[in-house]
Amino acid sequence: METRIEAVLFDWGGVLIENPAPGLMDYCARTLGVSVQDYVRAHNAHGEAFQKGAIVEAVFWQRVCRDLNRLLPRQGSLWGEAFRAVYRPRAEVFALARRLREAGYRISLLSNTEIPAMEFFVELGYEAFDALTFSCAEGVFKPEREIYERAARKLGTVPARCVLIDDRLDFIEGARDAGMQGIVYEDLEQVKRGLAGLGVPAGR
Repeated sequence: METRIEAVLFDWGGVLIENPAPGLMDYCARTLGVSVQDYVRAHNAHGEAFQKGAIVEAVFWQRVCRDLNRLLPRQGSLWGEAFRAVYRPRAEVFALARRLREAGYRISLLSNTEIPAMEFFVELGYEAFDALTFSCAEGVFKPEREIYERAARKLGTVPARCVLIDDRLDFIEGARDAGMQGIVYEDLEQVKRGLAGLGVPAGR
């Protein structure tokens, strides 16, 4: 007998909101006065530690600006400023999360993100979620098995009763390795069909 789905987990960037990464890279590159290519290279060298919460934002910029030979940004939180500037929510996906919660499913956010972005999310006060799991608060990130297991525990269930909606195949594969179902986000209608195939009615 198939395991009944009790919980639906949503990725943030690329699912609940438009993928912020290109805008973030461009915003930070322009602020620091470097090319996007150079910024991305420096960012990628230190971004994992920032995303896992292993370093605070000030240390992240110290390392990035050292690599780029640039002065530190004057902003209190350049990353937070950039995130706010490029934030584009998908109202219809948030609406899906709310409908599923009203139908009795437990709903979670599961995101690889940095502390300033996490603080912004909390500030927005979304009410569609029973739990929030951010990589920067957990010290682990997708596709590591532990973050999926923690996200399920926060919902009071087990991975086998969860489905993750994420725009990255490698993160979906990580979820499946941890025992979850997974749907790679392409568009809302495709996600609804995927949920229906798992016995989760997603409405109109």
